[in-house]
Amino acid sequence: MSPEVVRLGIAGLGRSGRELLSAARTNPNIQLAAVAEPGKDLAGVASRLSGCEVFGDLDSMLRTAPIDLVYIATPTHLHTDHVLAAVDRGKHVIVEKPMAISLPDAKMMIEAAERADRVLVVGHSQSFEPPIRAMAETIGAGEIGRLRMLHTMAYTDWVYRPRLAPELDTREGGGVVFRQAAHQVDILRWLGGGMGKSVRAETGIWDRNRPTEGSYSAFLTFEGDVVATAIYNGYGRFSTSELTFGRGEDGAPSAPEPGAAFRRLREAGPAEDLLSKAPYSVEDRARNRPRNGFFGLTLVSGERGDIRQTRKGLRVYGDEGPRDIPAPAKPNGRDLLLREANTAIVDGDSPAHDGRWGLANLEVCLAILESARRHEEVSLRFQVPTRR
Repeated sequence: MSPEVVRLGIAGLGRSGRELLSAARTNPNIQLAAVAEPGKDLAGVASRLSGCEVFGDLDSMLRTAPIDLVYIATPTHLHTDHVLAAVDRGKHVIVEKPMAISLPDAKMMIEAAERADRVLVVGHSQSFEPPIRAMAETIGAGEIGRLRMLHTMAYTDWVYRPRLAPELDTREGGGVVFRQAAHQVDILRWLGGGMGKSVRAETGIWDRNRPTEGSYSAFLTFEGDVVATAIYNGYGRFSTSELTFGRGEDGAPSAPEPGAAFRRLREAGPAEDLLSKAPYSVEDRARNRPRNGFFGLTLVSGERGDIRQTRKGLRVYGDEGPRDIPAPAKPNGRDLLLREANTAIVDGDSPAHDGRWGLANLEVCLAILESARRHEEVSLRFQVPTRR
């Protein structure tokens, strides 16, 4: 085995774990070596999809599997214990977003990785996506002048998709603020320079049968007088895919029938809700990513122009008219997430999406919740600059 090849173990074969599994298969510097999945119904699926040894729990994989790097894709409220266990066993770690549900837990994870001299990357894959990276490069090149304003908006059926209990409990990292604002905040901070100053937000819990935040509207300020908004509605009556060429987050065709997710849940009932979190085909998802994904709409404004995403890349609007910039769909965000972790481990490079970047994103998510509770602006203290 080449010394540049990093042996990967995946903990948790939910959606995120399976998407990374697909990316690992096509990365020549990653060897998928083991999977830990406690769900009995998923054990056979895990073996078939991964083609490697499957363990019933993380501890067994950490103790016996020949792995260098662990991807923690377990439920959010378990991230801290699982990251600490992996680092204690001498493993490098990628942890899915959000990295934790409290700042003290996030700091504990960072300190543990630093003491053990282990790489810790937080898997905020959206800022790795080609259109977002192309936006950042265009901003950095000065084509639209001084950056002034950022907006990102997504309408989905997140609330009414099949959910496990922790996904609907804010105390355990559930709800759209923890699960989806983590993506939008990552995008805005990556484009806006990273140094957030304050947050003013309101959240919505509009269905007491799904007792967690299903919507939010947030206003963020950044150093340099840059302002940004993040809007999310997960109740499924309208989908922003209607405005994004019929494409959704993974780039595949996405044209959900308005309200269909709510009606399916109402007809199936709570028990069926959990059972219907069935495995999907990694091969199908990989095959259906011929185009870039749209995590809703993201718009960028500078003093001399604006940027939006198109089917094949970006369109930049300047004084001389619009100009199109291609952004090839591959490598995608998950591919580049693995590449960043591999480079950090093999070459010793400091990852841009390290623990402190993840903590800063988490701080903004927590500030959205706090601002909504207090109905006032919340200042940020633990922000770090973007390192592209």
